[in-house]
Amino acid sequence: MKELLMIAIGAAMVNNVVLSQFLGLCPFLGVSKKIDTAAGMGGAVIFVLTLSSLCTSLIYKFILVKAGMEYLKTIVFILVIAALVQLVEMVLKKMMPSLYRALGVYLPLITTNCAVLGVAIINVQNDYNILEGTVNGFASAVGFTISIVLMAGLREKMEYNDVPKSFQGMPIVLLTAMLMSIAFCGFSGII
Repeated sequence: MKELLMIAIGAAMVNNVVLSQFLGLCPFLGVSKKIDTAAGMGGAVIFVLTLSSLCTSLIYKFILVKAGMEYLKTIVFILVIAALVQLVEMVLKKMMPSLYRALGVYLPLITTNCAVLGVAIINVQNDYNILEGTVNGFASAVGFTISIVLMAGLREKMEYNDVPKSFQGMPIVLLTAMLMSIAFCGFSGII
């Protein structure tokens, strides 16, 4: 249990996929304009990343390794992630059409979100068992959600600030992301 807790804290805070490993920057920068949209994206990523970690771990351990085809892991992982994103997209379109419209093009981009594929490959590289891989996927997605919601909150507050003209738009967002990344480095002493 202690090992799972260390994996979870490490994945969510210390090795945050966005602020420490710089994976998933496209949705991080694109969807972080409003807190509710960022939280919706975070929820979708939590669902996809947790399920993809579970599915890719199962497929890798019980199919690819047994058949001696570990070299196909990247292709298989991409196919699994694409199928799960299609599932999420259909569910959101049916059950939450307003969130589906708000996420727009960024929802299908979860398929190409390098954070999702990166976590699946990290699970294999660290030789996590199925439970450890799933916990790592869930915690990484929670870390993604924390960072994107924090960024959305800061961006909403920055709308009311007097930002110099040369820093307006993406420059101030990138500067804020850099400062958040430095702040998250402070968690490195936890584990």
